[in-house]
Amino acid sequence: MRAVEIQRPGALPVVADRQPPRPGPGEVLVELTAAPITPLDLLCAGGESYFGSPQVPYVPGVQGVGYVDGRPCWFPTSAGMRPGDGSMAGVVAVRSEDLVQLPADLEHSLLAALGLSAVAAHLALSWRGGLAAGEQVLVLGAGGVVGQAAVQLARLGGARRVVGAARSKAAQDRAREAGAHDVVALDTDDAAELERRFGVALDGPADLVLDPLWGVPAAAAAAVLGTSGRLVNLGSSAGETSPLTSSALRSKSLRVLGYTNNELSPSLRSEAVQHIAGLAARGLLRVAHEVIGFDSLVSGWQRQIHGSVDGRLVLVP
Repeated sequence: MRAVEIQRPGALPVVADRQPPRPGPGEVLVELTAAPITPLDLLCAGGESYFGSPQVPYVPGVQGVGYVDGRPCWFPTSAGMRPGDGSMAGVVAVRSEDLVQLPADLEHSLLAALGLSAVAAHLALSWRGGLAAGEQVLVLGAGGVVGQAAVQLARLGGARRVVGAARSKAAQDRAREAGAHDVVALDTDDAAELERRFGVALDGPADLVLDPLWGVPAAAAAAVLGTSGRLVNLGSSAGETSPLTSSALRSKSLRVLGYTNNELSPSLRSEAVQHIAGLAARGLLRVAHEVIGFDSLVSGWQRQIHGSVDGRLVLVP
């Protein structure tokens, strides 16, 4: 079978011929139909993640979609985080308890693109952020996969107004296509100017901010939250530190909450994946994505590293 291999941390992957895996105790074989190339895959393969340098060679891919005995399913892996192979191969050995059954009429590449990014958006808004109908939501990084999903999920969750914020023109367009009522450009590091822009786009104080950026955008977003507003942080692509001040938090009794998919129990993760899959099957949830084959994998991986991809890349064997 064909498979993607990381042979040295920090090096580009190669496409190799491998023997299909043999299932271990409690494992089943999944015939892969789609596997996304995610930021976590790049981080682990680079050898500089907080999980440490991976044991090589290994097959990357922390999630995928495929068939088991003709039944469609989604599955996670720990590739790059712990020894073992991941999803980017024709056949994948997966623990049976990790399989999540999917609707029969679902586009597999779409669910692969949504995957754990949409799970994070859904649970950060609902389980962590406590989104209620009629609230106003500000989504930072709204052109990314998490952000696109969050815009749609906030609207489906009853938000009365959803404002997106993104840096590039292409990302701003994706946020609009996702359904943001208005979109703010994040093309400055001036917190006061971003606060002003957010205030113009919002209809009064925000109730909830979904933030995969941190840094200056998070501080500006916190400034437009109303009393007892919530900011849920999922990442730090704009900076590991933020100029968010104590007085800003205390003056309006704001809540700043962290979120990670690593905290999820298997049952909560499974319920969230099935929720996302159900919405996608009904045509209610989509994100920009590009399908590639094994022959385009290396060039696609390079484009993902350099940020020149319009949406999520999805490997389809």
